[in-house]
Amino acid sequence: MSNDRAASVTTSRPPLTNGQHVRRRGGTPLVIAGGTLVSLVLVMAIVSLMWTPQDPTATDAVNRLASPSATHWLGTDGLGRDIASMVLAGSRVPLMVGLGTVAVGFTIGVPIGIVAAMTDRGAGMWLMRGNDILQAFPALLLAIVLAAVFGPSTLTAVTALGLGLAPGVARVVRSGTLQVLSREYSLAARAAGRGPLYLAVRHVLPNIRGILIVQASVGFAIAILAEAALSFLGLGTPPPAASWGRMLQDGQSVLQIAPLTILWPGMAVAVAVLGFNLLGDGLRDRFDPRMDVTR
Repeated sequence: MSNDRAASVTTSRPPLTNGQHVRRRGGTPLVIAGGTLVSLVLVMAIVSLMWTPQDPTATDAVNRLASPSATHWLGTDGLGRDIASMVLAGSRVPLMVGLGTVAVGFTIGVPIGIVAAMTDRGAGMWLMRGNDILQAFPALLLAIVLAAVFGPSTLTAVTALGLGLAPGVARVVRSGTLQVLSREYSLAARAAGRGPLYLAVRHVLPNIRGILIVQASVGFAIAILAEAALSFLGLGTPPPAASWGRMLQDGQSVLQIAPLTILWPGMAVAVAVLGFNLLGDGLRDRFDPRMDVTR
């Protein structure tokens, strides 16, 4: 009997806190690599709020397509704008779009996934069928439609991408919630008369945090790519605000003459996306309860 009770306590104990996980596992290569790249993008955005080498919106017809120099560190584009300043200033837009996309997607998707898992089979099934219909509608297509109706803007991109992210989040959260609800500690809480809200807050959310972390990082990466694609098509953040996607569009016409005009914004997009993906994978390995061998 004592062994059974000890096993029950071990199984039903609450998840370890973040600090305990950090002390036990330490840093991982993925977290370090991803965190370094993400930190680089964050530093670029913060620095651009206070300082840039040149005015990122100022044009100079005399110094069009200039090579890198002491005045223009990364050269200039076809309008004579300083590429280094534009890359720095353009880092703010992807971060804002990524944060807004994840916020909208999680606000909608997480409750839908938990409710679908906790309701009876019929209601939950119909809820997920509606979710599947929404998931079949591409987020980029929705963004194009909204941009055509309301005009290109950062808010339009965030709304469309957030709505596009929500169905995927809901499906993943539902799967994770079903796994948590089948555990002994969840069954014991139900037997003790605990309600759905208690189960969601006390057991479900702490035990699917690894899933949420990965989904957030993937959402950030998707949002950065999507914002660059929308700006490339002229449907994202409107000028004169700097945007990596619009820099790629502007550099396309002078690619044969000045390939560096698309190299730097392309590298910026790649670094940001890679950083969030690596960071998400590393955090999943550290915090996902299913990967905790001590439990």
